[in-house]
Amino acid sequence: MLPYESPWMDDDLRVFRETVTRFVEAEMVPNDARWRAQHRVGTEIWRKAGDMGLLCLDLPVEYGCGGGDFRHEAVLYEELSRRALSGFGQGVHSMCAHYVFNYGTEAQKQRWLPRLAKGELIGAIAMTEPGAGSDLQGIRTRAVRDGDHYVLNGSKIFITNGGSASLLMLVTRTDPTERKRGLSLIMVETENLAGYRVGRVLDKMGMPAQDTAELFFEDVRVPADCLLGSEEGQGMYQLMGDLPYERLVIALCGVGAMEGAVAATSQYVKERKAFGQVIGTMQNIRFKLAECATVTRIARVFVDDCIQKLLVGKLDNETASMAKYWVTDAQQQVIDECVQMHGGYGYMNEYLVCRMFADSRVQRIYGGTNEIMKELISRSV
Repeated sequence: MLPYESPWMDDDLRVFRETVTRFVEAEMVPNDARWRAQHRVGTEIWRKAGDMGLLCLDLPVEYGCGGGDFRHEAVLYEELSRRALSGFGQGVHSMCAHYVFNYGTEAQKQRWLPRLAKGELIGAIAMTEPGAGSDLQGIRTRAVRDGDHYVLNGSKIFITNGGSASLLMLVTRTDPTERKRGLSLIMVETENLAGYRVGRVLDKMGMPAQDTAELFFEDVRVPADCLLGSEEGQGMYQLMGDLPYERLVIALCGVGAMEGAVAATSQYVKERKAFGQVIGTMQNIRFKLAECATVTRIARVFVDDCIQKLLVGKLDNETASMAKYWVTDAQQQVIDECVQMHGGYGYMNEYLVCRMFADSRVQRIYGGTNEIMKELISRSV
């Protein structure tokens, strides 16, 4: 790729990137094949990342977190995505922490944030249900107040980090008579929790190292002070408030994967020979690589602009939706071209672009399908 540096980078972040890169190369890359085979990364890597100060990077130090801003998170997402390290669900872990920070009481922040930052708790967002994906108002998991506890019944599916999560941000229905105003968020610590059960770790097209799972709640009792915030019925408002952050993370990971794929392909075509010549000298290959590099650069500039808007509190939901939909569509197209330029080797899992291609497909689905993104955008046009 042509030299480019994001406008939000500075000297401190360059040093931080070196730290992240060393950690990722030493602790993650050598284990990725094993993680993919066993369908989980395990808890040890979370503790190591916490000990290195690489979790909850953009939350205050007073809660044991990194004290940085979204740029620090962005560096970590980029370095993971460029290497197709899709099993380490840092994105949803961080989002779980953000819900606590943005909407929790002071006691809740003190209770959960330091342990999330140390990797002692692994966070997950338990939102999607078998009958409720993008339509959150269709949530059926119930939370019924019983004295000093809530009793939970229901199930969730497609939960990232679900197999190993020890703290869930659970979307529940506290008022069955209200579709929109009847939702509440309840934080659930899962260790030794009676009635809570992890079902299958799902067999997916891509992201095999990610322990995406089914979760079941059968008369699960959690203390009433686990209601996020201090009032029932705020769940939809709380969820909508954090969606720009979530969708920017997805777009950023898409850009990182594109950049990693183009770099790997550029190196491959400069070494691979066919018909007695290096294929990178063939006009079609050169033009295809130029197209991929151009689309990737456009995506990078757009996402960098979104990052700068987020840093000053001006990233709106429509712009974040544009980034999520357009970048993930472009991600699939660019990586498909990179697979094609690898020929048969691009279909082999030992090659980075193959793993990236399979991992990328879900980017257009989770965080709100790209069709939903277009619907949201259309309302502002």
